[in-house]
Amino acid sequence: MTTTDKDRVVIFDTTLRDGEQSPGATMTHDEKLEIAELLDDMGVDIIEAGFPIASEGDFRAVSEIAQRSKSAVICGLARAQLPDIDRCWEAVKHAKQPRIHTFIGTSPLHRAIPNLTQDEMADRIEQTVTHARNLCDNVQWSPMDATRTEWDYLCRVVEIAIKAGATTINIPDTVGYTAPVESADLIRRLIETVPDADEVIFATHCHNDLGMATANALAAVQGGARQIECTINGLGERAGNTALEEVVMALKVRGDIMPYTTGIDTKKIMHISRRVATVSGFPVQFNKAIVGKNAFAHESGIHQDGMLKNAETFEIMRPEDVGLSGTSLPLGKHSGRAALRAKLRELGTEVGDNQLKDIFVRFKDLADRKKEVFDDDILALVTATTEGDDALQLVNLKVVCGTGGPAEATLEMEIDGEDMSAVCEGDGPVDATFKAIRMLHPNKARLQLYQVHAVTEGTDAQATVSVRLEEDGMIATGQSADTDTVVASAKAYIHALNRLIVRRGKTGKDVKEISYRDVT
Repeated sequence: MTTTDKDRVVIFDTTLRDGEQSPGATMTHDEKLEIAELLDDMGVDIIEAGFPIASEGDFRAVSEIAQRSKSAVICGLARAQLPDIDRCWEAVKHAKQPRIHTFIGTSPLHRAIPNLTQDEMADRIEQTVTHARNLCDNVQWSPMDATRTEWDYLCRVVEIAIKAGATTINIPDTVGYTAPVESADLIRRLIETVPDADEVIFATHCHNDLGMATANALAAVQGGARQIECTINGLGERAGNTALEEVVMALKVRGDIMPYTTGIDTKKIMHISRRVATVSGFPVQFNKAIVGKNAFAHESGIHQDGMLKNAETFEIMRPEDVGLSGTSLPLGKHSGRAALRAKLRELGTEVGDNQLKDIFVRFKDLADRKKEVFDDDILALVTATTEGDDALQLVNLKVVCGTGGPAEATLEMEIDGEDMSAVCEGDGPVDATFKAIRMLHPNKARLQLYQVHAVTEGTDAQATVSVRLEEDGMIATGQSADTDTVVASAKAYIHALNRLIVRRGKTGKDVKEISYRDVT
């Protein structure tokens, strides 16, 4: 992580901070710890674990991640305010390698928010970066909306931050406005213009509003940046951030024109991609680069013929490089746990013994109902939510539909250990089911998202249902899979309600308590 290593690109993952700011992507405390551990094991250099002053929950998560970290630098975000920076340091100080990341919006539009003149903002930058450096040897500073900041002023504040002790200067394209040629030129000119720029690492943080985040990040590296800020699956505000898997694999595959290296174990990409998709409730689009379902799929006859003769005719990287396997291990109702574990490993997913036991039970149930169990069916079993000790649990559901009339749902649920039932009519089977759930568990949650997609082909295909609920500013997502779409819908809805119950039980302090959308 020194500027003398000209070919090494530092990977800074902000899935737990910028990624979690995606509306509906909020993760539980345990899920944050799990994702941080996966990122650390994968070789991510820096993990931005959260925004400690945002809430008590964020502080606890960042603090525990810092204490558990093995190799990665653990970073917390702080606004250009002394209380923010102090709170950030309290959260990260126990990490083996802590970092404070402080920021302020420097463009004309963003300077107007705190109503600061250029000189007033320059003074605040000097004061806050100096304060952060007095606490921590590793300080990152970001001029938010840098790509729309006046050139002369950007140079001025970057110089101030360097003199005040910043060790990394991050140049964010906060609104995804810039283009690759501009991204490379901006970094190059800053390094050439600002005094002592060669003493710090320049970083790039790109958003995908115009679909150019990955291209902009790679261009910035060619311009001299040696740190890429990114997220798993490109999760993030609005259209998302630079996708970690895209920049890492681009550097690996196109080393001929981009001779840079990272420390990422790419064979772990697929597993963490699927896990982030599950805990965030944001499924990966089928044609997503690197980690999408179709990224290594070939349906065209010409493509299939070429693949059979030589895989390189239509694949520029091997599935094995990202944690997939080219082999096939068909599974059916007579398969055992060893075969199931082997299939999961082949698909890039490691599970513990207890989780395997649960998945195996559901696998057997599915195999009895389906003629053929596909790889995607297996993955859906992994991502499907288990009820465990949840307050609300589905016991039984029966829906009657008829032409020209309403659907009727007969629902049985266990609520805090007590069996309850309800019968409701609705405008379709899902509407009737959701009304029955609300009758048994009254709530004010508003349905923000209801999404269904078939996991595999055929009339016996599993359906994966995602549900997002909002209640009093709290957002929770639920996901479930079943060969019965209505049952999957009920389970996903109940899962989201259970997550809301957990958050209510934490006195609301885990909810974001300050506005920090669109930071860097």
